[in-house]
Amino acid sequence: MTIAITGASGRLARIATGFVLERVPASELVLITRSPRELEHLTDQGVQVRYGSFDEPDSVTAGLAGVERMLLVSTMDVGRRIEQQRKAVDAAVAAGVGHVIYTGGQAPVPDNPAVATKEHAATEEAIRESGAAWTMLRMGLYAEFRVPQGAEAVASGRYFHNAGDGLTAYVSRIDCAAAAAGALANGGHENVAYDVTGPELLSQNDVAALLSEVSGRPVEAVEVSDEERTEQFVAAGYAPAAAASAASWGKAIRAGVLAPLTTVVQDLSGRPPRSLRDVLEEHRAELLSG
Repeated sequence: MTIAITGASGRLARIATGFVLERVPASELVLITRSPRELEHLTDQGVQVRYGSFDEPDSVTAGLAGVERMLLVSTMDVGRRIEQQRKAVDAAVAAGVGHVIYTGGQAPVPDNPAVATKEHAATEEAIRESGAAWTMLRMGLYAEFRVPQGAEAVASGRYFHNAGDGLTAYVSRIDCAAAAAGALANGGHENVAYDVTGPELLSQNDVAALLSEVSGRPVEAVEVSDEERTEQFVAAGYAPAAAASAASWGKAIRAGVLAPLTTVVQDLSGRPPRSLRDVLEEHRAELLSG
């Protein structure tokens, strides 16, 4: 069976590639990327590295020749994801791919206020309508994203948020990649959607407490309005649209739509998920460098 990973030069895809190679022969793996030179070292292992850009659908179709199952890694191009990913799905079907596994986001439903929700929902719809079998991996919020925000909080003693008393189970990017690799390489999982979460539900007060414990410095959770949180992201260097998108995840936590807690990481990867504490401890030096 030949399987493929798109966006293979990206961080999640690179990690997933490592996990896949623990499960299948290298000759059965195709990596689709806009930057083949970055992955040339893997060709020595027998991996097939092929050029493909979602903005050039024919290149994706050509790159996916002979592929049966594909991991479609969501792009980072917020605002263009729907267009790009629909093209990628069409290209996969044209190439004869029979099963598309998508790394999307949690709660792709109308009452989720997160800006990225519409893009993930539209992509899921395109996959379902494509005629291919599908698996939706709805990734929780990355634990690693708490590190740069945590460094600012450790430096100032204040952890700003707009999530209210909402709960969510932060998940490590590494665990997301391991789960994706398991779904891609193991076969099965047709026409099911999974929430990929960390091992425990946490409030923002919990996050502040963890930052304090791991850093050894006092950190207080401070709730602000959505508008204030957006302004804080702009002040940190985000473009206005990106700032609004980042702040909208706090709204989503507050709305309670990011509160599933599952065993999907263990079920798909065979390994227990890392906790937020684990991730923060791994990055303690970065927390203290703010």
